[in-house]
Amino acid sequence: MRLEKKAIVKEIRELMEGKSYAVLMNFKGLKVEQINSLRNQLAGMKARLLVVKNTFFKRAADELGWGDVSKFMDGPSALIAGTGDVSNMAKFLKNFKKENELLTVKGGRLGDKLISASDIEAIANIPPIEVMRARLVGTIAAPMSQLVGVMQQKVCSLLYVLKAVEEKKTKGQ
Repeated sequence: MRLEKKAIVKEIRELMEGKSYAVLMNFKGLKVEQINSLRNQLAGMKARLLVVKNTFFKRAADELGWGDVSKFMDGPSALIAGTGDVSNMAKFLKNFKKENELLTVKGGRLGDKLISASDIEAIANIPPIEVMRARLVGTIAAPMSQLVGVMQQKVCSLLYVLKAVEEKKTKGQ
């Protein structure tokens, strides 16, 4: 392999190394302005978009031991790799697809597993991390708030009994 090609494969491999996710998409038909807009918005999500040649991507994936990525080698490819929240990126791609129907997600890798386009769609439907944290806190706090309610009812019951006794004694005098 020529030196230029080796350098390109090395750049792709370095982009994919140490990232929490990598997504391959078909960008056929998108305009340069749309791709640049996509790039800029992904940069804010700690992700980078790189247009890659399929053979170079396959070689870099083989060097990293990703397994068989040939099912993603259909049409022109752009690689999105990042360390940010994969859910936010998947939601962003889903919304971007609504505006630009030409964009199609092929699949990718999350952690150490290859994922399909439908997996990425499922990730996009996961609620944001803030919502998940709020649900967790609510689940943890629910038994405590129920206990407080029960204890408050017992105190109120005791007060009602004492009030009834007081009224009975005042009527009896």
